[in-house]
Amino acid sequence: MSTRHPGPVIMDLAGTQLTAEERELVMHPLVGGVILFSRNYDNPAQLAELIFSLRQLRSPLLITVDQEGGRVQRLRHGFTELPPMAALGRRFEADPAQARAQAQELGWLLAAELRDLDIDLSFAPVLDVAGNAEVIGDRAFHREPAAVIELAVAFIGGMREAGMAAVGKHFPGHGSVSGDSHVMLPLDARGIEQIEHRDLLAFAQLAHEGIPGLMSAHVVYPAVDDVPATFSRIWLRQILRERIGYDGMIISDDLNMAAAAQLGDARVRAAAALDAGCELLPICNDRHALVTVLDQLHWQAGRHFRRRYDRLLGAHRPGADPGRRAQARELAGLLAEPAAHA
Repeated sequence: MSTRHPGPVIMDLAGTQLTAEERELVMHPLVGGVILFSRNYDNPAQLAELIFSLRQLRSPLLITVDQEGGRVQRLRHGFTELPPMAALGRRFEADPAQARAQAQELGWLLAAELRDLDIDLSFAPVLDVAGNAEVIGDRAFHREPAAVIELAVAFIGGMREAGMAAVGKHFPGHGSVSGDSHVMLPLDARGIEQIEHRDLLAFAQLAHEGIPGLMSAHVVYPAVDDVPATFSRIWLRQILRERIGYDGMIISDDLNMAAAAQLGDARVRAAAALDAGCELLPICNDRHALVTVLDQLHWQAGRHFRRRYDRLLGAHRPGADPGRRAQARELAGLLAEPAAHA
């Protein structure tokens, strides 16, 4: 195992085992993490072996996944089918205290199952306030910022109990745009006052609560800046860092999504995101783009990078606790709804 300083790039993998090329790429100085997709998973034993292989190559190395629940759950067979977070929002309307307790248990369960296999973090929870964005939809806790905050705080507390950091997304709010940034560049034409009094509330509160990571949105808010938030010094440096006072890790959304591609080639996008204030850069589903960034990007760690990075690493593993797991899985089943798999 090689001990190296981590870099800013989070890379993906092609399949269920490492290729020779991937072994070399993981060792590159600019790599700091790996993101897992459904294609990387066959069963828990196989995934444990894959992660062990990654750990043998490099330390530290963030092992990440999108495991929100509902439509966005990359690892399914052998894991609990988690409900969409909107199910907790509906429960909140009937009984806020019960919903907070259930959010904590679901956050714990999500994290416990991933930490069992030495996965450091899931990019969760969604802090977007539900609106007319179909790509967010039932991934959001609620349409009211106060409910989002209460449920997110509880959910994150459960994740922390199981040894997992939280990464809230998608700053400054993706819930009120109709476009999907995976396939187009969405635009949110609202004024800054509307955004501040609705979408920013959850991000600001969780920033003050010390959430270890926040992920940026590939959305343009022309009332503030003419580039997507991921590439905006106004949003990330002036508003998030300076005005809100956030001191955790800023992570870009996938730089190969269509909304980011309009900024230029992969190296240009990566450099622009870093300049705006992003510190970790997922580059997924395009091996040529990944290699281009690793070959051409010039990067030097900022003075807070390693401290923020280390806070994202898995803290401990939760232990068996079969009674709590059984109850949490039963709860997940009760709250689950049929949903299209993302």
